[in-house]
Amino acid sequence: MEVVNAIGRRKAAVARVYVSEGTGKITINKRDLENYFPSSILQFVVKQPLNKLDVAEKYDIKINLDGGGFKGQSEAARLAIARALIKINPEDKPALRAEGFVTRDPREVERKKPGRPKARKRFQFSKR
Repeated sequence: MEVVNAIGRRKAAVARVYVSEGTGKITINKRDLENYFPSSILQFVVKQPLNKLDVAEKYDIKINLDGGGFKGQSEAARLAIARALIKINPEDKPALRAEGFVTRDPREVERKKPGRPKARKRFQFSKR
C-alpha cells in the first residue's frame, strides 16, 4: 500500500494526514501523539475513526497540524484521518458517517462589525 493523504479543517486548524501500513504509531509535527496532546480526551478524539473501524494497530499515521487551538487541531486531525481511511476502503464510509466523523463542522468565528466592540455585542446605551 502506498501512502494515502487527506486534509481536515476545523475553525482555524488545518491537518494534513499521511497514512501508511505499519504498527499504529501516530506522529504529530514530528512529536508523539501523547507528547503533542497531553490530554487523554484529545488523544481519544484523534483516535476515534481508527477505534470505530478497529484498525488502530494497522496503520502508521503522520500528521502536520497548523493553526488553531488544541481542540480545533484534534478535531481537524479526526476529520483528516476519517477521509484517509475512506480513500483506503470506501466501504467504511457509512460507518464513519453514522458517527459524524466525515462531516466538516462549518462553524467559524464571526467577524467583528464596525461600530461594535465585538461581533454581536453593543456598546452600552444610555437613554439620558
